[in-house]
Amino acid sequence: MNERKSSGRVTARIRARARRLRPWLAASAASGAAALVAVLLPVSPATAAPAAAPACATAWNSGAVYTGGSTVSHGNHNWQAKWWTRGETPGTTGQWGVWVDKGECGTGSGNPDPSGFIVSQAQFEQMFPNRKPFYTYQGLVDALKAYPEFTKTGSEEVRKREAAAFLANVSHETGGLVHVVEQNQANYPHYCDKTQPYGCPAGNDAYYGRGPIQLSWNFNYKAAGDALGIDLLNNPWLVERDPSVAWQTGLWYWNTQKGPGTVTGHQAIVDGHGFGESIRSINGTLECNGGNPAQVQSRINRFKEFTQILGTTPGDKLSC
Repeated sequence: MNERKSSGRVTARIRARARRLRPWLAASAASGAAALVAVLLPVSPATAAPAAAPACATAWNSGAVYTGGSTVSHGNHNWQAKWWTRGETPGTTGQWGVWVDKGECGTGSGNPDPSGFIVSQAQFEQMFPNRKPFYTYQGLVDALKAYPEFTKTGSEEVRKREAAAFLANVSHETGGLVHVVEQNQANYPHYCDKTQPYGCPAGNDAYYGRGPIQLSWNFNYKAAGDALGIDLLNNPWLVERDPSVAWQTGLWYWNTQKGPGTVTGHQAIVDGHGFGESIRSINGTLECNGGNPAQVQSRINRFKEFTQILGTTPGDKLSC
């Protein structure tokens, strides 16, 4: 009897101790399971933000001589020469050729430019190294909303070609995006066509050339303003004060106006008429058909330079 009581007391103490240990054992088991899972399952590393691509080097020129170590840009990539070369296009010489692909430049780690524009900001800066601060890249990007078909028609080759054509003509008109307004002030009073029913409410001398395409004449300010929903007839100075408005007037003319030509600048490129017809639509009366061949050639030279920067081809029918 005493043995059974003693045995019962021992059993009760063991059960009580087990009850006290149960939470600790459960916690230990959970901790051990978590540690085992941590060991067995790989830990995902934090996703790093894509590194920005380096700036594009000076654009490759088919007539230039390059020596070993020279770096150029072509087709949105930087390339380094392994030895002396001239006339060998980067990207066409293969693994054992002269050019080594150093990776994408200007647009950032293989991603398209955040603006969605086919010309990256780095390429824009490369085209216009001496531009006036007024002509901002962001102002151009903002203006694209007004004409979504611009650089969005046709193959990538054609879309880049149109961007190069527009910007080449713009560069010619503004001295490389240096001039915001027409430099010859003696011409200012000439741009008021008084035969128009709306006249020249901003003043007879208020409609001089402004902006990337050097918009001039009261009837052009009226038409551009009506198309863009901006009162440029009464406030033409907006074109020299607001970068976005300035770029919009340039795109308005390029996409909708034939000028002295038969097609718009946009149509000249996307329909295959050639760069020469874009010159005709802008200043054909004074430059084309032998009027000023030096000016025509200046536009062509800049167009070829810009097509190289964008990694596209100029096509044919470059002159007018």
